[in-house]
Amino acid sequence: MYAIRGGKIITMDQSGIINDAMILIEGDRIRHIDDSTQPPESYTVIEAQGKYICPGFIDSHTHLGLEEEIYGIVGDDVNEITNPVTPYLQAIDGINYFDLGFTDALRGGITRAMIMPGSANILGGQAAFLKTMASGPADMIYKNPWGLKAALGENPKRVYGAEKKTPQTRMASASLLREALFKASRVIDKPDINDGDAYAQAAIFKVLRREMPLLLHVHRADDIITALRIMDEFHIDLLIQHGTEAHLVADELLKRNVGVFLGPLLVNRAKVEMKAVSFKNARLLAERGVEFSLITDHPVVPIEHLRVCAALAVREGLSEEKALQALTMVPAKFLKVENELGSIKAGKRADLVIFNGHPLDFRSTVEAVFVDGLLWRNQLE
Repeated sequence: MYAIRGGKIITMDQSGIINDAMILIEGDRIRHIDDSTQPPESYTVIEAQGKYICPGFIDSHTHLGLEEEIYGIVGDDVNEITNPVTPYLQAIDGINYFDLGFTDALRGGITRAMIMPGSANILGGQAAFLKTMASGPADMIYKNPWGLKAALGENPKRVYGAEKKTPQTRMASASLLREALFKASRVIDKPDINDGDAYAQAAIFKVLRREMPLLLHVHRADDIITALRIMDEFHIDLLIQHGTEAHLVADELLKRNVGVFLGPLLVNRAKVEMKAVSFKNARLLAERGVEFSLITDHPVVPIEHLRVCAALAVREGLSEEKALQALTMVPAKFLKVENELGSIKAGKRADLVIFNGHPLDFRSTVEAVFVDGLLWRNQLE
């Protein structure tokens, strides 16, 4: 049991900022927040005077532990490029829970990460939602599966076009996605379906039943429109991944209440469909009323720099409030865990970060992190 005493608490809910209060943590939950200065007996006190406390950040699009930074092909398990339609794959089976990126995430104040297959395939497999720290690897799993990864645009074309296989065009990519959804929709309620087909299509069934969303990789505005058209046809839940040109079709996103996992932004224009990449895109989406979370696409941008991306978006006109929301309450809402994560409130999970300065100040350092009430201290050298 812990008591965090003092500091500026950025709650990210209707309570706003609370100064010099005490947060009591019991087990994996926030037990109470009040203005007392004396903690109950048996609580370990964490002094936070002059510091900032905020909810743990959520990086809602990463390849953490699937695409390891230093191991080359040995640590690359992110894309199964033998078949463009592999919905049955599960990210959870390829994650190295001892990847150095998990410690980097803690240094950046990130307590939860969505980890998903890459974008080489039209349907790449199922994502997993993990804690960045736990008492053991098996306990790091928070929600699994938690979305089905799909992709349109350049990546499937480049991978399979080079092999003279389908898809080689955007038409073929959209057709393969439609075909997979259509075939599953025809047998979703058939009890006599072949067992092999049932296994292969189980994840698509969950998408069609709206039990989990389609996490669709798209950059260009025309690809986003195609994604929305397919969403309408099959009446599924959709979350746009990357959305570099999402601001150009904001009205269509608003009409359907579709959110965007925006990023990576701290990158060069690595391919044609990223020509519009800019930190201004966050402000443009906010001005048009589209909700978004900020992502690193780790290891494209190292996961510890998620808050740096938020700070640079603020430099380009995004409000500090919107930037912090994009790291906390908005991804929690998108991932349907807002009742547990995304803000500091009694009863919610004890995912908290203590900074020695404002979270969006480049000079600030993470001093301590709680993940489900488990304490990690940054050993500064």
